[in-house]
Amino acid sequence: MEQVRRILAVKLSSLGDLFHALPAVHNLKVGLQAEVDWVTQPEYGGLVGCFSDVSRVIEFPRRTWASDWPRFLRDLRARRYDLVVDFQGLLKSAWVARLAGGTRVIGPSFCREGSRFLYHAVAGPRNKNRHAVEESLDVVRFLGLDVAAAEFPVRFPLRTFAEPSPRVALIPVSRRGNKNWPAEYFVETAVRLSRDSGASLYLFGGPGDGAACAAIENAVFSQTGRRPVNLAGRTTLVQMGSWFSGMDLAIANDSGPMHMAAALGVPVVAVFGPTDPVRTGPYGARHSVLTAEGLSCRPCFRRSCREAIPECLRRVPPDRVLEAAARALKEKRS
Repeated sequence: MEQVRRILAVKLSSLGDLFHALPAVHNLKVGLQAEVDWVTQPEYGGLVGCFSDVSRVIEFPRRTWASDWPRFLRDLRARRYDLVVDFQGLLKSAWVARLAGGTRVIGPSFCREGSRFLYHAVAGPRNKNRHAVEESLDVVRFLGLDVAAAEFPVRFPLRTFAEPSPRVALIPVSRRGNKNWPAEYFVETAVRLSRDSGASLYLFGGPGDGAACAAIENAVFSQTGRRPVNLAGRTTLVQMGSWFSGMDLAIANDSGPMHMAAALGVPVVAVFGPTDPVRTGPYGARHSVLTAEGLSCRPCFRRSCREAIPECLRRVPPDRVLEAAARALKEKRS
């Protein structure tokens, strides 16, 4: 292989997917001894700027392309790339990769929408029966590089904490309602953690999750007299990363913040319903994934369910989550 001095990674979204690509980008940077730039959507620009391996972030103007396209194209072509890797596999990301004018453009094995016709090569055969992190690593194997143990190099600003350990993050809302473990289960879990282990509790979510998190906050306070720190909609992604860095445990649905916590080394207890943890569970051996037992309909991968709260979530009781949480906290202490 000709010497590669500069790499462009294209991963436009979403939050969890950005972290899934990180180990592959790290392997490419180390294996090729190259500099890495990254194209992403503006809402993730600050976050990608915290990825230790990234020298320069280029923001793709998804919503303002008509006015910002000339600026974006200038930024995209300001440097000459020896290798461009599209980790998204969609038509729009493939066009971005191709427009960069790199010497070689490689797409992922899971590419779709005809994007493969814009690549010089596709990294390996399609195989969806594995984790998304492993899929992203296909390009490392394709280039004949050694695949090192997965690392997620990221640097967030340090934060000091007034609340004592153990500090437990609760992530009760995902982007799809049919992935959400029942709110009353989160309340019961939080109350028992507060009473039994003296845990300091934190609620995390996006701007649209404020009402759901406030309801949980108030319910926990009414039963324990201790109010969780409710950060839903009150942090940037970078600030959320700083908060997560001080957590001893995260209890979550299948969501982007769950993947952020896992990437930072926070033990995660995750409840999965319609989605498949084999592909999108928290990556690593220290995490616990809980699913309903004896249900043949899951994972169904549907975006909605005829039941307001899917049975695959109702059948994961708080007792199971609390048992997994107790194990994780005990292992962390030891």
